Amino acid sequence: MQREHSRRGFSISHQKVVLEIDFSGSLWGYTEITLIPTNPNLRAIHLHSRQCTIHSVSVASHPADFVHHDPLAQINISNPQDCHTYPELKRKIYSALAEGDEGELSIAIPKEVSLRQTAHANHSIANGRASEAATPEPQTPGPSFQTPAPGPEFMPIVVHIEYSLRNPVDGIQFVLPTDSYPYRVPHAYTTPSSPDAARCWVPCIDNLWEKCTWEFEFVVPRYLEEPDPGHRGETGDFEETQESTPTVVVCSGDLVEQVAHPNNSNKTIFLFSQAVLTSVQHVAFAAGPFHVHPIPTELTSEDTSGISQPLMHAFCLPGHEAMLHSSISFLRSAMNFYSTEFGSYPFGSYKVVAVDEMPVQRFDSSTLSLITVDLLHSEDAIEQVIETRHVLSHALACQWMGINIQPKTWSDTWLVNGLALYITGLFIRKLLGNNEYRYRLKRDMQRVVEWDNGSMPPLCQPQHHDPPDTMTLPFVNLKAPLVLHILDRRLGKSGTSLGLPRVLPKIFLSAMSGELQHNALSTHSFLRTCRKVSGIDLRSFAEQWIYGSGCPAFGFSASFNRKKMAVEITMRQDSPAYKALEHNEVSKLLNKPVPFFEGQMTVRIHEADGTPYEHVLDIRSSFKRFEVPFNTKYKRIRRNTKRYLARQAAAQAAAEGDAEAAEAMGLIDMGFGLEIWENEKERENWKVADWTEEDEQVMSGATYEWIRMDADFEWIAAIAFEQPDFMWVSQLQRDRDVVAQLEAVHALSKQSTAIVSSTFTKTVLVSNYYYRIRCEAAMALMHCAVRRLDFLGLFHLFKLFLRYCYEPEDSNQDLFAHTYVPKPNDFSDLAEYFVRKSLVHAISQVRFENGKTPSVVRQFLIDQLRYNDNTANPYSDALYICTLISAIACATVSVAPPERGELLREEVPSEHTTEDASLMKQAIDEVSRYRSMDRLIPSPKNVVTIAALEFYLILTTANLVPNDLRVFFPLTREGNYTQVRIAAFDGLFMSKWYTPAIMRYVLAVIANDPSRVVRRHVARCACQSLALLVSMGEMKNASIKDTESLLIEEDGSLPEKSKEAKKSEVDVMIKVLRKDREIGKNEVLREFLMSIALAPDIDQEVRWGIIKLADIVLRGVEETPPKVTIHLPPTPVVEAPPPFPSVKLPPKPSRPLKSGGPPARPPPVPSAAPKLRIMPGGAQPRSADSSVTTSGVPTPPTRGAMAPPPVPTKVKGKPKPKPINGVRAPHLPKAQSAGMSLNDLRACRNALKKLKMHKSAVLFMQPVDPVRDHAPNYYEVIKNPMDLSTMGAKLEAGMYKDRFAFEGDFRLMITNAKQYNPAGTYAHTEAISLEMFFEKLWNRIQKTLEAASKNAEPTPAETLPSIVVKKPTTAASKPPVIPPPPPRADSEVPVRPVIKLKVGGSQVKAPPQELSKKATEQPKASQKPKQRKPKAFDEAPPPYVDDGSHDLLQEVIAIEREKDEEKRTRKTKDTTRESSPAKASGSGPPGKRRKTSADDDESDILSLAPSLSRKEKLSAPSLSGTPVAEPFIEPAPRVPVSKPKKEKLASIRDSESATEPPRISIKGKEKEVVSSSTPTPSKPRKMQVSAPLNEKKCRDILKVILRVPESVIFAQPVDPERDGCPTYYEEIKHPMDFGTMTQRLNEGKYLTMEDFQKDLELVLSNCRKFNPPTTYPANCADAVEKVFKKEWAKVIERKLSFTEKRSLQALMTQLVKEDVSWVFREPVDPILLGIPTYFDVIPKKDARDLRTIRQKLDADKYDSVEAFEADVDLMIRNATTFNGADSEVGYIAVAVHDRVKELLGGAKVGAGTKKRKDGDKGTPQPSKKVKLG
Repeated sequence: MQREHSRRGFSISHQKVVLEIDFSGSLWGYTEITLIPTNPNLRAIHLHSRQCTIHSVSVASHPADFVHHDPLAQINISNPQDCHTYPELKRKIYSALAEGDEGELSIAIPKEVSLRQTAHANHSIANGRASEAATPEPQTPGPSFQTPAPGPEFMPIVVHIEYSLRNPVDGIQFVLPTDSYPYRVPHAYTTPSSPDAARCWVPCIDNLWEKCTWEFEFVVPRYLEEPDPGHRGETGDFEETQESTPTVVVCSGDLVEQVAHPNNSNKTIFLFSQAVLTSVQHVAFAAGPFHVHPIPTELTSEDTSGISQPLMHAFCLPGHEAMLHSSISFLRSAMNFYSTEFGSYPFGSYKVVAVDEMPVQRFDSSTLSLITVDLLHSEDAIEQVIETRHVLSHALACQWMGINIQPKTWSDTWLVNGLALYITGLFIRKLLGNNEYRYRLKRDMQRVVEWDNGSMPPLCQPQHHDPPDTMTLPFVNLKAPLVLHILDRRLGKSGTSLGLPRVLPKIFLSAMSGELQHNALSTHSFLRTCRKVSGIDLRSFAEQWIYGSGCPAFGFSASFNRKKMAVEITMRQDSPAYKALEHNEVSKLLNKPVPFFEGQMTVRIHEADGTPYEHVLDIRSSFKRFEVPFNTKYKRIRRNTKRYLARQAAAQAAAEGDAEAAEAMGLIDMGFGLEIWENEKERENWKVADWTEEDEQVMSGATYEWIRMDADFEWIAAIAFEQPDFMWVSQLQRDRDVVAQLEAVHALSKQSTAIVSSTFTKTVLVSNYYYRIRCEAAMALMHCAVRRLDFLGLFHLFKLFLRYCYEPEDSNQDLFAHTYVPKPNDFSDLAEYFVRKSLVHAISQVRFENGKTPSVVRQFLIDQLRYNDNTANPYSDALYICTLISAIACATVSVAPPERGELLREEVPSEHTTEDASLMKQAIDEVSRYRSMDRLIPSPKNVVTIAALEFYLILTTANLVPNDLRVFFPLTREGNYTQVRIAAFDGLFMSKWYTPAIMRYVLAVIANDPSRVVRRHVARCACQSLALLVSMGEMKNASIKDTESLLIEEDGSLPEKSKEAKKSEVDVMIKVLRKDREIGKNEVLREFLMSIALAPDIDQEVRWGIIKLADIVLRGVEETPPKVTIHLPPTPVVEAPPPFPSVKLPPKPSRPLKSGGPPARPPPVPSAAPKLRIMPGGAQPRSADSSVTTSGVPTPPTRGAMAPPPVPTKVKGKPKPKPINGVRAPHLPKAQSAGMSLNDLRACRNALKKLKMHKSAVLFMQPVDPVRDHAPNYYEVIKNPMDLSTMGAKLEAGMYKDRFAFEGDFRLMITNAKQYNPAGTYAHTEAISLEMFFEKLWNRIQKTLEAASKNAEPTPAETLPSIVVKKPTTAASKPPVIPPPPPRADSEVPVRPVIKLKVGGSQVKAPPQELSKKATEQPKASQKPKQRKPKAFDEAPPPYVDDGSHDLLQEVIAIEREKDEEKRTRKTKDTTRESSPAKASGSGPPGKRRKTSADDDESDILSLAPSLSRKEKLSAPSLSGTPVAEPFIEPAPRVPVSKPKKEKLASIRDSESATEPPRISIKGKEKEVVSSSTPTPSKPRKMQVSAPLNEKKCRDILKVILRVPESVIFAQPVDPERDGCPTYYEEIKHPMDFGTMTQRLNEGKYLTMEDFQKDLELVLSNCRKFNPPTTYPANCADAVEKVFKKEWAKVIERKLSFTEKRSLQALMTQLVKEDVSWVFREPVDPILLGIPTYFDVIPKKDARDLRTIRQKLDADKYDSVEAFEADVDLMIRNATTFNGADSEVGYIAVAVHDRVKELLGGAKVGAGTKKRKDGDKGTPQPSKKVKLG
């Protein structure tokens, strides 16, 4: 709450509301809010205000500007006519609700108002009025802002708001007379129609925890009736007449005075004041011509004067006065009880007002409870009395707990609600007796056990900050008082023996004295108070019952050990909630089911002498055997003993009224004094069964009477305890506890014997039993009404009911053929009344084996209705009639399920005989008669009509009568009683209500009905009824019926699929509804649905019901994303490269070589313009031994056979000279069209990629949109905008001539951001962060490229002529260390030679002659590119220096990764191998293993060169753009391809011939941006799917699949005749099955794994195509597919090779041994290291250390070396992120990073050598490089 104040900037100390109410539906007035600023920078005040029209606002008497925006009232969607756009409406409602949380009314504080600091003592004066908040009364807590806190305090500010409200939707309910309800009395009241109802009638801070004092003034008409002009008093005012009722206003707080309006004598002003701090959500008022009933004080012995008792008043509308008096007469005793037990009443007065049309049963506010008029009852009511007393006593209890004391957080709601219900229960115990209290507790406990089965959350969820879900709130309210009850029982057993009755007064006292801060009670403080009072540690209790969910299920058994003289009790405990969620980790975390409950349980053993002995079982495990000592040596009392006879005589005396005998009787059975039970003749008439001799012997051998588990009611648990039936009978008859008797009745009801039936009959007869136990026994008798006992239970039921009927003339009359004519009703004995109702209900439940009710039962119930006579009864029999009608409906319907499990219209019950039809007609006639009587003489609230409607609904649903809407439809109309309308709508919704005419009516009711209750009910039932109608079989299509028939066949065979089947069934149901012509395609629904949902005056619950209905029957349209206009600066997009200037070349320029790939740009000299076409991958013919590369670096020409020429390119523009020696210049990528070198392009691409991945790049990803980004003047300030996406576009369009232009654009973007955004803003800070990142990145790139340029300096010009190409051949066939011969003449070359150039997987070839010739003619470079810092000179390359680049490692590994793939492409290259004669010793047949030789070395080097990306690249053209021949590379000692070490590469370079042009090393951390034809990182996975067939694995997969039971139907081809599908081959054109696949495997028809996969997927797709969803074959296909996917994943799974894994393990071992790694050896422990925020910075899932990496490596978690390296990089990055790059740990991280790269390079070189030796088979070309990093 303090955080709320600080965030808002102020708190409220006082609010005054002045309203004038016009009962035609409007009110107007003003409110004055006294604010206490808490922030010196407060500039705006945000208040909540919906629906109101704000006229003016002033702050401290100065007019103020304000903005009032109600987002919920202004919801619009893009296409309101399209009903499929409801998802957009749903989203906008959520958005509006979230927007409204901050406040709908924003007020700017005028400049004239200054926030003045003041002393604490003076800040209470506001507008000359002392604020009550500043000097709280002694019994009220101080306001929140009085809490001492550092910081200045400010003078109060008064905000004056004038507003009005007309025809409000929420917050205020105006009840007015209408044509349908002409006699309704007009009145108005605040209603909790929505969670934000308070802000709907007054501007305020709508927050439960924002409290202040209140002052109210209400101006209302003096009378609502038109005054008679003839009645005027002496002053001229109208006199009050006898008939007119004055208007009364009842409001929260205390009535100060009622005065006449000074200017209008026809108006009255009511003044109320609330001095106790109260939230606006607990403020309410009601206005109308209410009748006032003061509730008198009680004169008690303690308080004889009654002065201290608070004032209590009840109000009702005219006409309900009599019911009001009888309904609230007990409230004074409730007030005195609560005040005595829990402390004085926290307010000054209490009022109850009964109003019409309440959407809820009750609305509690401070000092005032609004209740629905339905709770009022007359003097002749019975059932309603109990309900009303419970509801009103709970309303009063909420004044203590719920209004005065509130939950501290939403998660504490359970405690406040539970305590209010708990103290209500204590009053009910006083009012209705202890038996009623304990009986209710037991029944509630049983409901909780059934409910809390894993689907319900814990009572308290501290991690949840939202209000409790309305779906789970009833469960919380049910369980919370029970948990408090068992807490009280456990506290009461502590050493101090003080329970909750000692704890609660302390809590209420602390609230009254102000000790309880803000009067907010938390679970923690409550438990702390309990611990202080009792001294018990309640942590275990709280974890199990408060913070955990579920209830234990105990199983007990007992046996007597005669040797030990002890009772051995075996206990077993289960947790059903935990078992239900055992395999659902998410639900387990949310619901927190408790796996095991521990605590103490009291066991009471009633031993042989009848003495109860209590023993405590300490439950600490789920299974235990307890030994309970036995005290008595007596055996059970036998019936024939003198002792027994003496007790029987005492019982008889007690029954005759002997008080002493009754007192001495003690534990004698309650029924032993029953006269009819002791008379032998009567026993025969009642067919009383006696124990047999065997039973007597068993009973006499028993050592104890009975045992009671949990005798003190300390557990909410399901307790199953087995003991003999005679022990249960003893417990029922002799235990005085109503809970024990209830347990005995439930246990005996499971044993259908004659003894049990007799026992239950005796229980019903004995009036000493509590009436609820008698009712339970009557209901249990139906279990004994079975054929095995000759329907003895039914006989006993009839015999018991005969007491209320005229006796038959013949005493031996067969009760099954008797006509039961009831005596006139007399319900004076309320216990007998309830027993009578239970007997009727039990009789209606009796059934034959076929599910039908005996005809005698139906006739009996009809007779009760027919002959019912209530003329002399002082009580109403309306609810008794309802019981009879409900019983007849129950008895008429058979309980046998239909054959198909659904209630189809065409299925008529086959056993429906003529007698059944006759009885049903009689029943319908009687019900119709009572319905007609109820129309003439209405029963209370028309309950008889409601029961009759439910009767018709049951018969209609069971297909016993046709669905006649004429029964229901008229009663749905406005003018009927609300509950009657609801019952009628229920009947309407169980019919075909979706026909257009009825649908139109239903939608009209939803939209326009004046009753909010009816609108909500209809909107809710519209959705629920569709699900019911589908499940009942009203709407089915063929596919669902087929599904069900198939499900019947597989019933029980696939239990594990039940959840999937349920889900699919729901999906199919929704599909059926959407496709149904009358529902999903219903034109009326489509026409009006959205207009209703968008109506401004729609109720919020109705709107959600409409949206839910649309969600079911309509397919929502995905919203089109909003159109975003991107303002890009002019970016010319030119497809063709721009013209290049001609360059005059000096005679012999030196020729520096550019590293990598295709030429940097096309030759500027026109004579050199012919281009070299780059073919797509795989399209270019290749020579047999040519190196296949992936980086676009030209492979050096080799001597040998010629290769076929490439396809010539078309020459654009003017004619250009023919290619020299047939060589065409290579085609230039568009990105290099402006002259950017390949290295610069790659560097810029990588830099851009890394920039976009940076966390601060979000703002710079796209151009600034002035509207979206709230920067309307951006393009006025920034004339040259720039962003990363524009830079990417310019880079790919070739608009940068070098990397420095790219750098310039980035710096322009940062400059723009800094210029437009002031320092300190978010955008400015992000720009600085991104700039710092770029500086580091760009420095690395610059160093790398500079080093590469230095290493690329060419050899002296005089050595170049010696490099001559005779014939093109592969690199592998070049002789070692022999200078090449002079160039041949052109005539010697029969075929045009080409250089083979591969870019991204494609190759081009060019003749070397021209290149060598150009190299000879132009030994010096003629021109250097502009702004290029490194210069190239003709000198030998310096030794390579390690520059820290790490991309070499990734790319070299990529070569090895694709080695297997390269083998498959080798065949196509071997076709040209014949033209390449072996010139060197190493050039053998391609299939043979080749030894390591210089040729191999050179081939490896050449294959390595293009794969080194920015590290070691061979350059083709010179910097001037002149095509040059790629010179030969002198052979060097063999270096494995995968060796990444830079020192090794330098040695290679040193060992090359001096005439060889050097390769350029390009340093850069950035990754290479590969061209479109370059294999992407995802390709290796795809290639593995289409890998060569592994026949063994395929057979293994088929074996595993065929073991699945569901695969049987796929094992052989489909036979249309055998399988009953004659059209199969018409629908399935490509059949496939597992048998055919096996045959194809045997015949070798599959070439790749992909072929096998396609056939297997074809089997499943054919099945799904032919069979509808959820059918058995489709389910089989799902099961097979699940197995297949699991097995297939294993087959194609990528793992490190054994060599790679061993190398990496050795690397890790070595690294851990070295001192440099000490920081990273173990996982970070934030507590141990004193860095508690570590996991806030570094997410736990991203934390890495050497131990974790080693564990993942050992567990085969890495599928590639790159993945291993990525984890190492992540570890290093985490260290620098948390500690900073300049910290000590940052330096260590860099050192570890370098050391890992060094070790990793060594490991990979070794692995590459072994691979090359083992797997290369002498192939001269390396595998394709695929970048996986």
